[in-house]
Amino acid sequence: MIVPIPTLHLFESLDDQLIALLKSLQPEDWNKPTLAKLWTVKDIAAHLLDGNMRTLSMLRDGYFVLKPEAINSYQDLVNYLNQLNADWVNSFKRVSPAVLIDMLERSGKEYRSVLQSLDLSAPALFAVAWAGEAESQNWFHIAREYTEKWHHQKQIREAVGVGGLMEREFYFPVIDTFMRALPVVYQPLKANEGDSVRVNIPGENGGSWGIRYSSTGWIRSEAHSPPVAEVELEADDAWKIFTKGLPAEKALQRIRISGSRELGQQIVKMIAIMG
Repeated sequence: MIVPIPTLHLFESLDDQLIALLKSLQPEDWNKPTLAKLWTVKDIAAHLLDGNMRTLSMLRDGYFVLKPEAINSYQDLVNYLNQLNADWVNSFKRVSPAVLIDMLERSGKEYRSVLQSLDLSAPALFAVAWAGEAESQNWFHIAREYTEKWHHQKQIREAVGVGGLMEREFYFPVIDTFMRALPVVYQPLKANEGDSVRVNIPGENGGSWGIRYSSTGWIRSEAHSPPVAEVELEADDAWKIFTKGLPAEKALQRIRISGSRELGQQIVKMIAIMG
């Protein structure tokens, strides 16, 4: 199949950069605060390991020990996942950075092998809920996994003052995946049939994405007429907005809106993570 957003080929390089980054940290760096609010650099590294281990346990081994109860809404699912994440991160406070790096390096290879074994067109074990899907194909699940690894590593880099990962090769697939949530955040808003909204990220690592209002609500669409609202985001702001790293009130001061302000400012409410 033609994969809409290819990411499989990027995981090894992304992991290599993570391991090199973590090995370069000074002892005091591990306790620095990050954009992930209550998590330190070390907490994020532990969370990344959790992602590897969950994939190996569930997708490779078919092992599901924790079954959620009373998941009746999207928020219930978010609360459940947040508790799982917190439990893991708290348990790893007793683990040294050296052990954590070693576990990440070892598990990363197996993790990538599992992803490479998946039929990209087959239904994924878990749907990409933030994109409004009840069932997703594996290529989208893999792209979602890539955005997780990318944005968490970027949070570490921000915390320790190290740049990187903003080249188009690494950045564009993240934002292209995130933009799959665009119709979801706009569903509460009504418009006229055919009205469109366009979101632009300038620069060589950016792009342009559109949605259109139809009888069934907002859908992804290439605009064939001038949009009712056009929004421009800087590349470094966009990923932070969509991962709750830049509060909506601050984001509104940084974005540029042409046309309908009501429609344009809705973009700052878009979240492309489960949290």
